[in-house]
Amino acid sequence: MGETYISHLVWSMNKSFYLIVFILTVLFSCNPNGNRTEILGDRIIPKNLDFGHRFNDEGAEDDFDNAKTLNLVSWNIQHLGRTKTPETLSEIANILRDFDIVAIQEVVAKDPAGAQAVAMIADELNRMGFKWDYQISDPTKSPSVYISERYAFLWKTSRVSMIHRAYLDKELEDFCYREPFIASFKVKGNKEPFYVVNYHSRKYNDRPEEEIIHFLDYPQRLNSQRILIAGDFNLSEKHAVWEPFYRRGFKNAIKNERTTLKMKCENGDYLSHPIDNIYITSGITKVKANSLDFVKHCDNLEKARSISDHLPIYIEFRIEDGNESRSR
Repeated sequence: MGETYISHLVWSMNKSFYLIVFILTVLFSCNPNGNRTEILGDRIIPKNLDFGHRFNDEGAEDDFDNAKTLNLVSWNIQHLGRTKTPETLSEIANILRDFDIVAIQEVVAKDPAGAQAVAMIADELNRMGFKWDYQISDPTKSPSVYISERYAFLWKTSRVSMIHRAYLDKELEDFCYREPFIASFKVKGNKEPFYVVNYHSRKYNDRPEEEIIHFLDYPQRLNSQRILIAGDFNLSEKHAVWEPFYRRGFKNAIKNERTTLKMKCENGDYLSHPIDNIYITSGITKVKANSLDFVKHCDNLEKARSISDHLPIYIEFRIEDGNESRSR
């Protein structure tokens, strides 16, 4: 009787063990790539963009040293401030977590809630496995308080360091509704800095090209060919204002990508204007670049617009050595 009971008990334990193993196997096999994802409502936001594989625009794998490549994301986060809930800020951090440098536009300037929202995003990012630092600009010197905004930079300290405090470009105060916010970064083991110009233009009807044309002098003013100008330009890379830039060696990272969200889906289409981009000088080599579609399908549009009416855009890039990056 005792032996029969013990045998039955051992059989039951073995059955439970194999059942647990089977369940765990099924769970892990549902995500064979091991990518981290989180279900937010009925939307799945990727948390791992797989920057370990480097592909050029033609789809061929490039033999780049990962230590010498970085990725930067630029995002106009609509009215980043009091309108964003803690849950929304957590979702924003989940979208940004796999990048090295973040450039944010449209941080609310008229009250402290904008700066506080950036700090909360940084706090969320610091809980996700990497150490982050951040800097927020002063309010821009705009024609009115309703136009003025702040910018923000966030960065992984293990990947880059900011050489000195970023600054609003005072030389462009009289030309821009929101003068750009400029940061200089350095990669460990690399002597020369590279620059990120964070920018949000005036509206399309206000002729943003009258602001943008002044950016043509950045290589001379910064004495560098390692420059990325990132942001919301309110016009596409095909606009005539960019022609003198292209002749001087600037390149646009994003091509024919609509980056703003419509109010409503139209025949399954929720994207509107191709106005967010990253422009690079000759000392920066693009590995790949694109927009990051966190909407996925029309059912998610309303919730996505509570985060922003823009998609983030990103570039993975390599910094050329000092001989190639000096201003010519």
